[in-house]
Amino acid sequence: MSSPEIDERNAERRARDQQNVAEPQLAPLDLPADAVSSPMEGRLPQHRRPLAVVGVVENGLVRPLDPAVPLPEHSRVIIVASEGT
Repeated sequence: MSSPEIDERNAERRARDQQNVAEPQLAPLDLPADAVSSPMEGRLPQHRRPLAVVGVVENGLVRPLDPAVPLPEHSRVIIVASEGT
């Protein structure tokens, strides 16, 4: 059995988290009984596939490390960050 981790959140963050937990849960979506589920990939444009690239943040701007990766102007991106150097 693992030991509990030390809570390192500050008081403001802890209060905000408690407020979020106290809010009522959203009601389930009112979908018709015959609604068909579809994967998220079905909503993406068919001619483009998701692409994962490694990048670095410099002065608040994200820059891909591989300059050969073509990213069109106004591309939509999801940023996943990790702590560390």
